[in-house]
Amino acid sequence: MDTLSDLLSSMRLAGGVFLDGEMAGPWSIISQVTPEEAARYFLSAPPTSHIIAYHYVREGWLECQVQGDDETVMVRAGQIVLLPRNLPHLLHGPERSEPVDGSQVVDSLDEDGLYRVRLEGTGEKTSVYCGFLASTTPENMLLHNLPAIMVVGLDDAKESDWIRRSIDFAVHGLSKDSPETVGKLAEGLFAEAVRRYIDALPPEQAGWLAGLKDPAVGRTIALIHKSYAEALTLEGLAREAGVSKTVLGDRFRALLGESPMQYCAKWRMNIAADMLRQERQHAANVAYSVGFNSEAAFNRAFKREFGLPPAAWQKLQTAA
Repeated sequence: MDTLSDLLSSMRLAGGVFLDGEMAGPWSIISQVTPEEAARYFLSAPPTSHIIAYHYVREGWLECQVQGDDETVMVRAGQIVLLPRNLPHLLHGPERSEPVDGSQVVDSLDEDGLYRVRLEGTGEKTSVYCGFLASTTPENMLLHNLPAIMVVGLDDAKESDWIRRSIDFAVHGLSKDSPETVGKLAEGLFAEAVRRYIDALPPEQAGWLAGLKDPAVGRTIALIHKSYAEALTLEGLAREAGVSKTVLGDRFRALLGESPMQYCAKWRMNIAADMLRQERQHAANVAYSVGFNSEAAFNRAFKREFGLPPAAWQKLQTAA
């Protein structure tokens, strides 16, 4: 399994549900899925901490704009627009209207077990499959580093025909009885879209996502994410990556702006914060779980990263 596959697997995606939308005439919809709204689309919904919205255009076209951003992207038939941070966004067709909230136009389940959006009118029709994925991993580096909005085309990919047939099969054959299966299909679409986005990054691109493309840096990131509780060293990381310590350090800094060991220390603190927030564990237990032999040393490292000792930070998070 490659680095990206490891990271996608670690997201613990809870699933997703499709909506079938057909709009014609002037229309504009403001969309954002909340955890409370998402729970309505699951037979048994686990708690969610991060929602990824997406819209797949199967006929016509639409434009999508994240609120507060001047950029508008066009999404044509055969393309998916993904919103990894589920920011409020505006969708509209060839003719705009006064925007309405998406929750006001979603119909209840019909006899086929589908949620539908139908906006009647004259003129060009836009047909979409809309949905979301829910991740239970709040400190996921992949989600933090993806752009606010991504458009990925399927037409040029060898898997596109399979994906289209799979979507059609899902919404016509599985939605009624198996939303979990549809959610797994959506997870695959997201993974494919992210992979294509990263593959399309220019060679001169720097940043965390670009680091995944570098064989040595990508292996190092994967190893740190997998073995953060172990006594990792720069020498050991370089040996696993198949390069010298100097080469690994130089590549890592050029792409991520910090050394491998600095990244490792921050990742341990992110995992620790996740455990304190989600699992309500005692700081001493968390310290040993993320590789510290001393609770005092863990407290100092945690305070450097978050500005508060673990117990005080956990109390503040619980109150919030």
